[in-house]
Amino acid sequence: MNLVHGTWESHPAARWEDAFLSGNGHHGALVFGDPNDDRVIVTHHALVRPNGGEHARPPELAAELPALQDRLLGGDLRAAEHFTDHRPLQWVQPFHPAFQVRLRGTRPAEPGPYRRSVDFTTGETTAADGDRTSRVFVSRADDVIVQQVTGPDLDISLDHRLPGAPADLAVGHGAVLTADGALLTLRARYPGSDRAYTGVTLVVVTGGSAALALPGVRITGAKSVLLLTRVHRHTGDLDVTAQQRALTALPHSYDALLDRHLALHRTAYDRVTLDLRADPAERALPGSELLKRPRSPALLERLFAAGRYHLLSSAGLNPPRLTGLWTGDWDTAWSGAFTNDANLNLQTASATAAALPEVTAALASLIHRQLDDWRENARAVFGARGVVAPAHTDGESGLSYHFSREYPLHLWTAGADWLLKPLVDHDEARGARDPRTAAALAEVARFYEDFLTRTDADGHLVVVPSYSPENRPANAGWGALDAAMDLSAARHALRTAADYHPGPDADRWRALADRLPSHRVNADGALAEWARPGLDDTYDHRHLSHLYGVWPLDEITPYDTPRLAAAAHRALELRGAENDSAHGHLHHALIAARLRDGNRASHALAAVLDGDFFHASLMSAHYPHRDVYNADAAHTLPAVLIETLVHSTPDRLVLLPAPEAVLPAGELRGVRTRFGAELDLAWGPDGVRAVLRPHRTHRIELWTSPGGAQPLDLVAGEDHVLTPGAW
Repeated sequence: MNLVHGTWESHPAARWEDAFLSGNGHHGALVFGDPNDDRVIVTHHALVRPNGGEHARPPELAAELPALQDRLLGGDLRAAEHFTDHRPLQWVQPFHPAFQVRLRGTRPAEPGPYRRSVDFTTGETTAADGDRTSRVFVSRADDVIVQQVTGPDLDISLDHRLPGAPADLAVGHGAVLTADGALLTLRARYPGSDRAYTGVTLVVVTGGSAALALPGVRITGAKSVLLLTRVHRHTGDLDVTAQQRALTALPHSYDALLDRHLALHRTAYDRVTLDLRADPAERALPGSELLKRPRSPALLERLFAAGRYHLLSSAGLNPPRLTGLWTGDWDTAWSGAFTNDANLNLQTASATAAALPEVTAALASLIHRQLDDWRENARAVFGARGVVAPAHTDGESGLSYHFSREYPLHLWTAGADWLLKPLVDHDEARGARDPRTAAALAEVARFYEDFLTRTDADGHLVVVPSYSPENRPANAGWGALDAAMDLSAARHALRTAADYHPGPDADRWRALADRLPSHRVNADGALAEWARPGLDDTYDHRHLSHLYGVWPLDEITPYDTPRLAAAAHRALELRGAENDSAHGHLHHALIAARLRDGNRASHALAAVLDGDFFHASLMSAHYPHRDVYNADAAHTLPAVLIETLVHSTPDRLVLLPAPEAVLPAGELRGVRTRFGAELDLAWGPDGVRAVLRPHRTHRIELWTSPGGAQPLDLVAGEDHVLTPGAW
């Protein structure tokens, strides 16, 4: 295993948080335990526990909207706090683990040095102790968790007893012998619900025998044991016989199954690599030791590789949740939801540049499945056509029902634009427009046509009510007017929809965008979080929603809008870290990179690297000292490193905008640009060299430091080598 593209430990993982991870975007596996009690926790994106959220609806408030707008425009800056149907806060259905596949055995007669590892290039986790070896991967080709164990004697069972599991979870076990070994099942029905999930494990024994040892099976004298596992969420009863037939029809060879998987996984993983010229001795360290060296190039290399691996592995049926695709505890923080007002957006930030269209496809799948619910949000809350995205979703419902007075998330209208932005980036990179993205953008534009009807004394449209997640003005209530994020999102959505739909609609949407007010610069010289005069900023906050125009949009840049960019930079300087969350630090770094402030980007990245945010698994936590398992840092870090080295738009390439956040020398290979070219970049004491491989003929603007800007003509199929002399 290449230790840039994997990690290892010399001790078993006692905590599930340190489990090595594998996944295919549907099923997930957390592999931990010791050689005598090998455990694989099984997860699936569809596993959410009914809690009432499955029946929740958005509040019917449209009839009251005009009166609320009148009050806010009339100066009642706390009026929006009463714009509710007074329901208690309802969380979305929480994500949870299914069960653990547990293998108990006797220690090998000749135990050797223990080593467990995960290979990012294959998705395999391996644990070895003497003559006993366990290998696990989750197949992208066959959607099955595959485990092979060598060792003659084992007790195998499916065990639902994981932290936080409901005491009244109705669980039934099944175990039957088959010609090749055994079939194990575990069925769990949620309390007070007709919904259930069933796990099925086919046990294939080579060179030994199987006997029932309820609730599992005992294997003796085996040369090897192959386990094939799937889990299904369902209503009613699952046809276990059909599931057995499906598993039996798969190859009963670990290597054959792995080969089928690698054709998909390795192809995706290998597209982009980062080499920081790290010391080979540091590259060879186990992950837990490397994490103690936060300034190590080897650590950044491995975290970049791990971030892309975990992001790819958690994207399929859905994009990554707050915990990616993994959890070992039923009490998952914030319901393990998809949080659309920063977290999901940050985690998927690298999808286009880091060449992971699988992640974009997973995000698109979630969006398109929920568009009917988004339409209902627009109708119920705003009385409008079109769509409004929720701030939280469990992956099933896209309805806006998670809100409270302090978090009036039902008022947030910018979510659809933010969620669709990676799909637009993907279309730009490949040079073709997905008709589904075009249709969704048109629906966002129709919403704004119906919603943006109020004007100020100068004739500008007013976004009212307006919400800046998850903040409020220092002198007003939750829900205000003209949040900077709402202005940027509305302008971007209307103009992007117009680009996708030339004709009369486009003219009308562009005219509407042009009537929105400009951003305001406050008395501190900072871009104000609310453009409405008289609303004072609250600086100490983890979210940076007001700088949405800087990142992920290109509305505010040092190249096109230097005055606003300077105000945005001042706003970034004044922003506090509030609760020291990983997503706040890395969001800060992404914006700093766009503003060409490498020192600030480096400082924000260092806050995460120095803060003990990463488990030995190289999955991350939400807070310092590994507090609250969370994928934000793990999945966002690759985007931060790429943005400090390369930024592209459909017409611009910026090389090394903020390199201080990475290291003095290295090579980034395979990055995708939004103007349809692949890019390899090498930098170091001897200079900089970039190779562009364009897929379409196009003229772009090349920005370098200190060289400034110049036009660059690209020809499809012709490599273009950029060196200082050529600039």
